[in-house]
Amino acid sequence: MIDQILSKLEALGLSLPPAGEAKGNYLPYAISGKLLSVSGSLPIQDGKLIAGRVGGDLSLEQGYDAARWCLLNALAHIRVATNDFYDFGRLLHIDGFVNGVDGFTDAPKIINGASDLAVELFGESGRHTRVALSSNGLPLNAAVETRLIVELK
Repeated sequence: MIDQILSKLEALGLSLPPAGEAKGNYLPYAISGKLLSVSGSLPIQDGKLIAGRVGGDLSLEQGYDAARWCLLNALAHIRVATNDFYDFGRLLHIDGFVNGVDGFTDAPKIINGASDLAVELFGESGRHTRVALSSNGLPLNAAVETRLIVELK
């Protein structure tokens, strides 16, 4: 499965980043039974955080792209946890948080960046339930943060 995912990413001009380390007293992911919970992932692109408030510092398109990078960073941990996706069953859920300007109501459009990429990469196994919320601040002023739950084979 890893070759298929890497090929799809390459066709999109993307690649999986290395799995980052936890920045506090928590695990980057945890497995319980057939569930894999991935801690909040920030939009790190080429080692740099995509920061700012969507609808102010960043456009909707930039926010959408930031959500894609959140998914890519989460997938780096999923790759490690699932033995190069061998044990990946399906994506069950995404919690998405958008650092939006006051009154920002387009969080679902931004989190579509992660959702759309998940379906592009995994097909039906990438379809998931979701929460998309706007916030007036995220860690390190990140534009977006996502948390994932995956079902293992």
